[in-house]
Amino acid sequence: MGVAEPLVSLRGIGKSFANGVAALENFHLDLRDGEFLTLLGPSGCGKSTALRLIAGLATPSAGAIDWRDSAAAHNIGFVFQEATLLPWADVFANVYLPLRLAGKTREAAAPLVRETLALVGLADFETALPRQLSGGMKMRVAIARGLVTRPKLLLMDEPFAALDEVTRFRLGDDLLAMKQRLETTIVFVTHSIYESVYLSTRILALAARGGAIIDTIDIDAAIARDEEFRTSPEFAQYCRRASAALRSAYGEELR
Repeated sequence: MGVAEPLVSLRGIGKSFANGVAALENFHLDLRDGEFLTLLGPSGCGKSTALRLIAGLATPSAGAIDWRDSAAAHNIGFVFQEATLLPWADVFANVYLPLRLAGKTREAAAPLVRETLALVGLADFETALPRQLSGGMKMRVAIARGLVTRPKLLLMDEPFAALDEVTRFRLGDDLLAMKQRLETTIVFVTHSIYESVYLSTRILALAARGGAIIDTIDIDAAIARDEEFRTSPEFAQYCRRASAALRSAYGEELR
């Protein structure tokens, strides 16, 4: 059986900014359809830049981004580190926003918005304002907004970074359930070794500068992601490998 063509390929990508900083240099990535790919590395290693390039929010200075299906390039959800909700709009309106921008009426969009709110556990909060929500609930709204268009690809830039550990665990489990139900491909950025191992089917550990890939860690997608896995020797082994890669990245940065 042949290997399936990647959903999107980044070939020799370079990205430099006006101040001369090169966020990415000769960066290569093949994103597999249906995978949960995590970019793990120090701040400034190019993780977020790679997401923005895939999303079309920035253009590369060098190299090419090739999509298997051009329609997929326009079917992307993005969840940022901050929930970035409209403070004056209720939960329903915040989740409806991408559909409204796409020209869908509120009446036509309502079933999909409500289905998505139920998917993230917020079916009873559609009239709540952001100020009435906890940090975890705000992030659930942001995830719902990213999923409401039923994107082929969901990009997530450290979405759980500001949350407490218990909330992160719960949202991680819910995210995996949502991914399975919607069959979405996910690219996830984090600094957390444990989070990356628990959620991912593949981890790319990046060097401190330029986006060089130090290690690629494949994790069997068939492994049940539950408390048994989180406390297993297998989980610890994956974490040790990811930790070694991250130490190497930070070591390069400190030298």
